[in-house]
Amino acid sequence: QVQLVESGGGLVEPGGSLRLSCAASARFFSIYDMGWYRQAPGKQRELVGSITSDGITNYADSAKGRFTISRDNAKNTVFLQMNSLKPEDTAVYYCNKQGGSYFWNWGQGTQVTVSS
Repeated sequence: QVQLVESGGGLVEPGGSLRLSCAASARFFSIYDMGWYRQAPGKQRELVGSITSDGITNYADSAKGRFTISRDNAKNTVFLQMNSLKPEDTAVYYCNKQGGSYFWNWGQGTQVTVSS
């Protein structure tokens, strides 16, 4: 049973930055493509961006140019660096594997609130 633990969220003013982390207990973590997802109140969970096992990244249009995903396979951790944050980025952020026919059990997520 893979456990995902997200951290690093908080309250930040518009234009600010946050760096989120996600630690996964998965064996062979390095072989999985990983994604960062977010869910705003009243909205469906959406994919923010992803990183392949080879380190290739892809982003939703809303994140391009502002967010950067990276990973440290030695620490089973994936990161989301968020810059130039906007109020519409307010959501609970989650990580999970990306692609395939199933997700691992979702973690508790980390709340990001962008407000002045």
